[in-house]
Amino acid sequence: MKAQDVKLGDALPPLTKPPITTRQLVQYAGACGDFNPIHYDDPFARAGGYPSVIAHGMLSMGFFGQLVTTWAGPGAVERISARFKAVTFPGDVITCTGEVVEKDEAARTAVIKLIAKNQAGAVTLEGSATIKLD
Repeated sequence: MKAQDVKLGDALPPLTKPPITTRQLVQYAGACGDFNPIHYDDPFARAGGYPSVIAHGMLSMGFFGQLVTTWAGPGAVERISARFKAVTFPGDVITCTGEVVEKDEAARTAVIKLIAKNQAGAVTLEGSATIKLD
């Protein structure tokens, strides 16, 4: 990402993911090693007070990574952080957005504010990413 191309207030093209599936959660569990039954065992999740299994929070954080790397390139990402705000369920459609909120010319970096929302408009994840500028 070229420094002269990045301006405060720039919006990243939104990333909308297809509906989350239980199969996707099982696959993600295998990839990350998080086999907590709350992510794949419906009776277990219901016993915990949820209407169904819940998505791994880090899956949505991975969506943030996809949003930022698609825009800036994988080599540009220095840091991504997030705060979980709401639970994500199978069937949810997550849309991630980003906006450039800081630019440090001397350090040649930019900070992007990140937000993930479900199809109802509820914020499920908030965070930020720092990218290196060319």
